[in-house]
Amino acid sequence: MIFIDLEHKKPTDTNIPGWIPWTKAQWDDWLAKSKKLVTEMAELDAAGKRDERNALIDANSGHWGALKEWLLALSGGKCWFSEVRELYSHYDVEHFRPKKEAKALDGAERDGYWWLAFDYMNFRACGNVGNRKKGGWFPLQQGSLCSTYAAPCEESETRYLLDPIDDDDVSLIAFDEEGKVIPAPGASNWDQQRVQETVKRLKLNEHVPLAEARRKVWQTVDGLIEDFHKAKARCGAGNNPAAKAALKVVCGHIRQMTNPAAELSAVARWCLLLRNDPQLSRLVG
Repeated sequence: MIFIDLEHKKPTDTNIPGWIPWTKAQWDDWLAKSKKLVTEMAELDAAGKRDERNALIDANSGHWGALKEWLLALSGGKCWFSEVRELYSHYDVEHFRPKKEAKALDGAERDGYWWLAFDYMNFRACGNVGNRKKGGWFPLQQGSLCSTYAAPCEESETRYLLDPIDDDDVSLIAFDEEGKVIPAPGASNWDQQRVQETVKRLKLNEHVPLAEARRKVWQTVDGLIEDFHKAKARCGAGNNPAAKAALKVVCGHIRQMTNPAAELSAVARWCLLLRNDPQLSRLVG
């Protein structure tokens, strides 16, 4: 998982690699339709027509689907949760807060966040391995405020699931050498629970090909670190053009693997930063 700056990179942004920006008129039309749909849903909800409200959401899935390529461009074509392109299956536009029903830890259901069904700030690009596992699960800590259409307070909810658009949440994720997601060292008991629940609900460790891909990245970075130190030692012994050339190549590979656009860059970064070596840390892409 890496941080995605969803708030400040709109579909009209001309600086998103791989994305053909929308015109302001296109974006305004999309937002206007979203607003109209929410008004229609609110009327149905007020009339007690919940099934019709949910049917309206389903009938307009193409509205959020129109933003899928933009969401993927924000992450360099990667799933926002697993950080891979192919191993996590096809991509969905995932609603972070479920649009119809929301499930608690014990499986109890409450009404979903239907008013956010067409809010782009609630969209995440997710491989369907994780999206289908998560489904409507969105547990809150016991005693948490719970947002409603009449009294929206999403920012005040104490949620379990980690969110890629929250930099603090992303910092709670670490990895071990076997390719498993683990809580970052020093995480509080509550934050450890959040990491564990996110891993469980999104199948981030259970999906074997994903864990294996992380393990291979870790091993590759381990090897690059060893090569880095060997080349540095040779350079320190005196003028050695071959050693300097080798060091340059190794540093380039490290920067490439830790670049946010690279697959599993968070794993590579963690493997590198875990060494607590300033010379290595400066190579993080």
